[in-house]
Amino acid sequence: MFGGKNILLGITGGIAAYKTTFLVRLLIKAGANVKVVLTESASSFVTPLTLATLSKNPVLTSFVKEENHTTDWNNHVELGLWADLMLIAPATANTLSKMANGICDNLLLAIYLSAKCPVFFAPAMDLDMYQHPSTKASFKKLQSFGNIIIPATSGELASGLHGEGRMAEPTDILAFIQEHLSPRSPLHNKKILVTAGPTYEALDPVRFIGNHSSGLMGYEIAKAAADLGAQVILVSGPSHLSLDHAAVDLHRVISAEEMYHLAHDYFPEMDIAICAAAVSDYRPKTVADQKIKKQENDLILELVKNKDILWSLGEQKQHQYLVGFALETENEIENAKKKLKKKNLDAIVLNSLNDSGAGFGKLTNKITFIDKNLNLTAFDVKEKSAVAYDILKEIIDRIHA
Repeated sequence: MFGGKNILLGITGGIAAYKTTFLVRLLIKAGANVKVVLTESASSFVTPLTLATLSKNPVLTSFVKEENHTTDWNNHVELGLWADLMLIAPATANTLSKMANGICDNLLLAIYLSAKCPVFFAPAMDLDMYQHPSTKASFKKLQSFGNIIIPATSGELASGLHGEGRMAEPTDILAFIQEHLSPRSPLHNKKILVTAGPTYEALDPVRFIGNHSSGLMGYEIAKAAADLGAQVILVSGPSHLSLDHAAVDLHRVISAEEMYHLAHDYFPEMDIAICAAAVSDYRPKTVADQKIKKQENDLILELVKNKDILWSLGEQKQHQYLVGFALETENEIENAKKKLKKKNLDAIVLNSLNDSGAGFGKLTNKITFIDKNLNLTAFDVKEKSAVAYDILKEIIDRIHA
């Protein structure tokens, strides 16, 4: 949900500002790009240095900044356009009243008035202030503008009173935003199976047959799908990569046989399956119990064919949108089209080892997306994280057509 999103966090002058250090950490952990704007009074409760360290971005406090004896300014319009989401937490009665009435006397308010993105605000104030008619009027007016309130909770307040007015806890703020935005996500409620990485086929307890796949393409697809609202099952062959995402269930396997069984266990309940793994076509007919000793003569290995995971999924496919990958070195388009038809796929992603920037072990890829109607969409070389979104967009366009 938050992966790759630009989030502008506005902090106003209330005691609840101390909670924003935890809020920033949670947003960063969720994969967001975070910029923080402080009002002048907010810096009395939480320091810019702390927030800058946690967010990995300079903290903005005023229109004008002076660095290295040169005067520059924080462009509120650019910041408003940069943000995919604006969150004001804590939002004091003072700031809420100004937002509701179009008063613009600090950088945060100027950015708010320039923002084109969804704006969430989490009120925090004492009980009597929270219940005052003017505050209630600010809530109502701001919501009429399309802003979304994250309701305050009840509890012990800074004044010593007990009641409504406590800012929602950081974890609850993230959960509220996620719940609100989920129905708008293009893959909301979709279940997606992704296979990634190589498989290793054992020769003996020491050696194996494998390939150079790192699994990065599959991992990026899984992460992007989860960020777009899907629940993802990621079946990964041996890889140094990891993926910590609440919407991704990672299963690690070693061999093609293990990947075959897991993929088939999950496939019936999936909406989409994307088989990005570089599965070994063959495995040794026999696996030695002990390490094979070096011999004077050549060593001859007898190999047998592994089960074709993609073909078997295509054979069982009912409602699923099934996507395969084709890594080719010659007659790329024609070979990819043949694979598409033979394995009953809805689409195939072609990459060629002849293309600079494509192939195993690279951070980039260059793909051509071919659907079952043989429509081709070619893309330039991009980071694999961007390629993942290109692939998912092509799928989304077709399943929603």
